[in-house]
Amino acid sequence: MKIDPSKPADLSAQIAGAIRDAIISGSLIVDERLPSEAELADHFDVSRPTVREALKRLAAQSLIRTQRGATGGAFVNRLSFEAAQPQQITTSTLLLSMNAVSFETACEARYALERACAPLSAARRSPDHLATMRAEIHRQGQPGLTDEAFCASDVAFHRALVDGAGNPVLSYQLAGAVEAMQPLMNMITFTARDRARIIALHEGIADAIEAQDAIATAEALTALEQETQTLAQSVFAARAARR
Repeated sequence: MKIDPSKPADLSAQIAGAIRDAIISGSLIVDERLPSEAELADHFDVSRPTVREALKRLAAQSLIRTQRGATGGAFVNRLSFEAAQPQQITTSTLLLSMNAVSFETACEARYALERACAPLSAARRSPDHLATMRAEIHRQGQPGLTDEAFCASDVAFHRALVDGAGNPVLSYQLAGAVEAMQPLMNMITFTARDRARIIALHEGIADAIEAQDAIATAEALTALEQETQTLAQSVFAARAARR
């Protein structure tokens, strides 16, 4: 593990990066205890506060965990796909907001990614995944449901479809698409959408999943994408007319 001492301004970041690289390469394995702060300070020829800051960076990324006591110290953490999803969602949200990604582009990407799950979800979905989708459809039809609750249910419905693929890598990759892009799209379209129409489209998706029909699932998702794009166009046209 090496750093560049000629760049003192980011020594803690360099140390965190060196340790992270060692974890990724397998030089440091899951549950292995890291050298002590003093040993790391000697190894990198830096102060212990600099090492401590590097370890805080790694802990914030869930790459290490700390334990107290005689057998304590810093240990390589087993990072699960589920634990990493919030970071994926946050990063996706920031990328969309900071780079002025158009609604059309975000919508296209979001549904293209979800359609990739269609054949796997149709083949592998469990009764629980299907029950969650049906429960969210029922919830969406309840009188008096707020826009915020409807949007949350919308996300939960699509989360169940994605998780039904039974592939944790896909679930992780699509966390940003479903839980970052979907809420942002809902914020734009919720004023124009017909809930009954959205519910009917959701029912079509759930029916296709229940029938284990991959083609029908993809087609139903495409129909929902087209509805979403149409809604957005009407919202943007109305905004332009008011200016």
